[in-house]
Amino acid sequence: MSVNKLTEGSILRSLITLSLPIVFANILHTAYNLIDTFWVGRLGENAIAAVSLSFPIIFLIISLGGGLAIAGSIFIAQYKGKGDNDKIDKVSMQTFILIIFVSLILSIVGYFSAEYLLQLMGAENNVIMNATIYLKVSFLGMLFVFIFFMFQSVLRGIGVVKLPMYVVSATVILNAILDPILINGWGVIPAYGVAGAAIATLFSQAVAAMISLYYLFRGKFGIHLKIKDIKPDWKIIKDLFKLGIPASLEQSTRAFGFALMTVLVVRFGTSSIAAYGIGTRILSFVVIPAIGLSMAASTLVGQNIGAKKIKRAEDIAIQSTIISFVILSLAGVLIYFFAHELSEFFIPGELEAIKESTNLIRIMALSFGFIGVYQVLSGTLRGAGDTFMAMIFTFISLWVLQFPIAYILSRYFLNEEGIWWSFPLSNIISTFGLIIYFMKGTWKKKKITDEEKNIIKVSEETLVEEGLN
Repeated sequence: MSVNKLTEGSILRSLITLSLPIVFANILHTAYNLIDTFWVGRLGENAIAAVSLSFPIIFLIISLGGGLAIAGSIFIAQYKGKGDNDKIDKVSMQTFILIIFVSLILSIVGYFSAEYLLQLMGAENNVIMNATIYLKVSFLGMLFVFIFFMFQSVLRGIGVVKLPMYVVSATVILNAILDPILINGWGVIPAYGVAGAAIATLFSQAVAAMISLYYLFRGKFGIHLKIKDIKPDWKIIKDLFKLGIPASLEQSTRAFGFALMTVLVVRFGTSSIAAYGIGTRILSFVVIPAIGLSMAASTLVGQNIGAKKIKRAEDIAIQSTIISFVILSLAGVLIYFFAHELSEFFIPGELEAIKESTNLIRIMALSFGFIGVYQVLSGTLRGAGDTFMAMIFTFISLWVLQFPIAYILSRYFLNEEGIWWSFPLSNIISTFGLIIYFMKGTWKKKKITDEEKNIIKVSEETLVEEGLN
């Protein structure tokens, strides 16, 4: 399937071509958390609660620095379009230097403030020790996380997506092997408990980082990190910050919102924290098809608007929205009826946590279809160049709807169940708002810059030329 055919021919085939590799990559990334949750769950609800409390903090720290890697990939995509290989290598090295510097600062700050951050979230004494250990080990491995993230981003910028997926696949398998050994002990290896899960992940991420550095410094896949480019180029660094900071702020705003939701949950005890951790991990897995379709729709809509095929762009948005709604609605029905079994699978024997988790999953499942619609329509707006409204709807969904609803319902009416109900209520309301905006058609009139067109083009080449059709 050629790049040209993304503006003609079967819309369904184009959606499948672009979304499948994204779905697969997200499944691999989510597998880390699911595997950790499965094995940590065997240690009881306190252990699950410790990991659940740590995750929002880790997510927030990664979000603060992740925008720089994204910025690097965008500049590399532009230089790829111009055929300037020397500039690609130089920007890659500058991105690498910057990522190392930022990750070391964030790691040091995170390591020494781990216990304070958990106390700030209101963690109970029976959870805080395990959570602190888990967090500190995770921060020790933050450098490796950022190195691989940079590797993945810069390769995506030049059109290589398979190699990072192979690396992730290998490290997920490694993590799955190490988790039970380090958590429960084996032979001469002692049982590290919750810390074992963090150590297993750290070791797997270190392997991924070492493989990444090997390929980047050998220059086998189109990007060659060279020592001669190590001297800071302040213009490139300034540009990376200029583009990366907004991306980091958008991601960290979501991460901060997730952390605040966790603070609300903490007030209701260990069982509720454990339930919330299980529920949000299941949600992160369920939305993977919607994320894939959203990113595919974004690319296709952008390309077709650029080609002045507005009607086709609208058809793409509608078809992908319907597909996403159907897939996630079916997933919601299935998960609703198997909520108890899923909860028991992740945290066996903890009756109160299982009960809470089952209730949360069933309440969330009611709006899975709407999440699918929201994701795809947001991607449509981004692809059309209407990024401001996409950001506004994200802000409204989290800060105007979900957090206030969760706070009011949990504090005055339904206790922890009020937090659970904030998920479907905010999802449904924000989705209907987004549908109304989409139907108005304002997004069709947005202008896509030449740089954005170039990035969209490279995004298509990334997926199509890799033979994933």
